[in-house]
Amino acid sequence: MTTIHVEVVETSSLGDRSYLAHDGRVALVVDPQRDIDRILALAGRLGVRITHVAETHLHNDYVSGGLALARLTGAAYLVAGADTVGFERLPVADGDEITLSDTMRVQAVATPGHTFHHLSYILTGPDGPEGVFTGGSLLFGTTGRTDLLGAEHAHTLAHHQHASARRLADLLPDGAHIWPTHGFGSFCSATQSDAPASTIGRERQANAALRLEADDFVSQTLAGLDAYPAYYAHMGARNGGGADLIDLTPVRAADAAQLRERIEAGEWVVDLRSRKAFATRHLAGTLSFGLDGPMSTWLGWMAPWGAPITLLGESAEQVVAAQRELARIGIDRPAAAATGTPEQWAGGEQARLAELTVAAFTDLAAARAGRTVRDLPAPDVVLDVRMTNEWRAGHLDGAVHIPLPDLPHRLADVPDGTVWVHCGSGYRAAAATSLLQRAGRTVVHIDDAYADAAGAGLTITAPEN
Repeated sequence: MTTIHVEVVETSSLGDRSYLAHDGRVALVVDPQRDIDRILALAGRLGVRITHVAETHLHNDYVSGGLALARLTGAAYLVAGADTVGFERLPVADGDEITLSDTMRVQAVATPGHTFHHLSYILTGPDGPEGVFTGGSLLFGTTGRTDLLGAEHAHTLAHHQHASARRLADLLPDGAHIWPTHGFGSFCSATQSDAPASTIGRERQANAALRLEADDFVSQTLAGLDAYPAYYAHMGARNGGGADLIDLTPVRAADAAQLRERIEAGEWVVDLRSRKAFATRHLAGTLSFGLDGPMSTWLGWMAPWGAPITLLGESAEQVVAAQRELARIGIDRPAAAATGTPEQWAGGEQARLAELTVAAFTDLAAARAGRTVRDLPAPDVVLDVRMTNEWRAGHLDGAVHIPLPDLPHRLADVPDGTVWVHCGSGYRAAAATSLLQRAGRTVVHIDDAYADAAGAGLTITAPEN
């Protein structure tokens, strides 16, 4: 008997998943990312032919590779007929059934909520429903956020989201798998879940959309929404127009003199190394967005859209990896790149090299208690760059709050004096301290887990209601 297989293609840096469902001969691809070479390589390893590509919705958090993949493979491209797009597609609507092979088919189900024309796709094999590709509808323990089309639609879409989740639960048996696109760190998710997999039955127990009545679900969902990346504003239009093939050819190399010019011009010259390597030594005026964290999300959110970005990496492979991640969110071609060491980027000029002072929460507690801490400058300001919902859940007494994405245009709001900067784990604080250092401020990077702050002896405020 033919078995249906569903392969997961993760894009952990954006918190998304794409899928390739196949029966050993033909395949359906759902919500592919821009870099479709991963999908093509997977299909090649499996020995299957991609005959259909489906979008659950016009994505807001990444540039889709669906159109390029469909054109390259000759596959049918399934996109909601109600969405206005600038390309040829197979328009689908609620109830449409598409035969993929003699053993595999999908049915489109209207599941508005994340967007108005959102679709889910129920995958059926010889033994009945296998599961459902839910996009930004029913996720693991949560649902997709409902405010991406504008705050004025969030309440209406939240009601739709509740009804859509209930509809999927009514249509499918408890054992049916759920294959969402969002929910693994994506800002498209209303809240986050650590679950690696789920079924309809599990969601009946864990998901607020299936446990709460509509009004309670709507209130809870809207109350939990926080800011989302600024680059989302460009993704919907890009996907509605149709993105072409990704270009990952090498970008122009920059020498030390050119790096100096770009830094002096105030451009975003980004150090992709780990924050610890950056703290030890870096090219003065560069910004820390390590490739070992969600680089593209924070850089794409903070850098002015369309501004030239230069990438610095230890190796060509590091630069290529960053280029791929940035292309996924529509930053197609970095302005320049350089590989090597800070000394090489500085052209051997020691005066162009800098370091970051690093501390832990125990150091901050000692400094606040008046005890001398190594050679650390005393804190005049403690800056918390976490997001608003994190701050409201509790924060260090006396801290100043500026969410990291707001910092580039709120540098003047940071009080005078030495600034000690923290976030949740250290990654965002590294980006913030590098921004402040570039602006000429004296900074200390608290590279520590916020969860350990209270244990270090620091006072935490009660959560704000």
